[in-house]
Amino acid sequence: MKPKFSRVPADEIKLPGLIFGELAAWIGSSFIWPLTSVYLNKQLHISLTIIGWVLFTNCAGNLVASLIAGKLYDRFNPYPLVLFGFGSNTVVLFLLAFFHGWPEYWIWLTLTGFLGGWTGTIINSIATSLKRYPSRYVFNILYFSQNLGVVIGTLIVGYLYAFSVKLLFLIAAFLYLIAFITAAITFRPIIKYHQERLAKGKTGKKIKAVPMPKYNLRLTIGLFASLAVTWLMYMNWESNLSVYMVSLGIPFHMYSTLWTLNASIIVIVQAILARFQIFKTLYLQILFGLTMFAISFVTLAFAKDYLHFALSMVILTLGESTAFPAIPALVNELTPNSSKGNYQGMSLVASATGRAFGAEVGGGIIDTFGYIPLFAFAAAAIFLMPMMLIPLYRSLRDKLEWFS
Repeated sequence: MKPKFSRVPADEIKLPGLIFGELAAWIGSSFIWPLTSVYLNKQLHISLTIIGWVLFTNCAGNLVASLIAGKLYDRFNPYPLVLFGFGSNTVVLFLLAFFHGWPEYWIWLTLTGFLGGWTGTIINSIATSLKRYPSRYVFNILYFSQNLGVVIGTLIVGYLYAFSVKLLFLIAAFLYLIAFITAAITFRPIIKYHQERLAKGKTGKKIKAVPMPKYNLRLTIGLFASLAVTWLMYMNWESNLSVYMVSLGIPFHMYSTLWTLNASIIVIVQAILARFQIFKTLYLQILFGLTMFAISFVTLAFAKDYLHFALSMVILTLGESTAFPAIPALVNELTPNSSKGNYQGMSLVASATGRAFGAEVGGGIIDTFGYIPLFAFAAAAIFLMPMMLIPLYRSLRDKLEWFS
């Protein structure tokens, strides 16, 4: 179902500005993460063990920033916060273009992880302020723009990497500069929204902070747990699965094409979800997505050729494109206005926690038991999440309080 459009309130930023800024930033970030392991190993001759720690600190920085930025959004003016995130990342990427040796690359990558978590949390929190559209529409469109950025970025990065790493980093910095300028011009209404959020009318009295209702909190914790467990298993697609496919005689470049397929399907699914209300509720959309995630790992146990891996990726992507944008959207509807930033930050913290430990946990299972047991464990762990959410939601649904 298409949302009804009306005149944009003076205290609400325009959705196209939010989307364009996010798109530019994600294209820029998609120039960095796909090449990190290859660049460090092949060009700087860094061991895979050290590279694992580099990626861990990147995720750890993302986690810490998400937690901090969410709390700051609820207390301070979001406008300078988002400008700080985009502006600082522009500077870091510019420095990376000229100083990309070792160990400075590790420092810059950790900082980009921190700033990525910072801007991601602030952007998600700002998205909760858009009352002109349904929550699910805003977060679906936001997820669409992020993955469109991934499609564009990952398609270009291979050509730029072969030509010049320095040029790649400079273009990434320029894209973050575009995101900064877009935010500076189009995000100003968030200042007025913040002022209205903290004060009542002309009295200047502060609005009393409303705690998360206890039943809402219980469901929210279940959603965060689902997000963390799913990302914990999902990270094996980004790390250990490449080794498994190569061991089966599948060329590495064929593994890389799976991610173009992934991002392309996400863009298509998000476009459909933005146009049509396929799922009756966000809760049902989350259950569908988590189930698809679990099924994708079941199919991996039987995959021995590229077409079967592609099928598993399609199923995985259906889960990713439905569950991941729906969880922060549902968290938004469960959260009072005075603490939306905090809980959007916690949503990204849950994701970052799973990403930080996923490769290590998966590697440990592979070393001890093998790949097939890993796939079985991942399928079972993710499938437990909807099995946990179904009775939890049924016991709480009549007690939940909903917020716009």
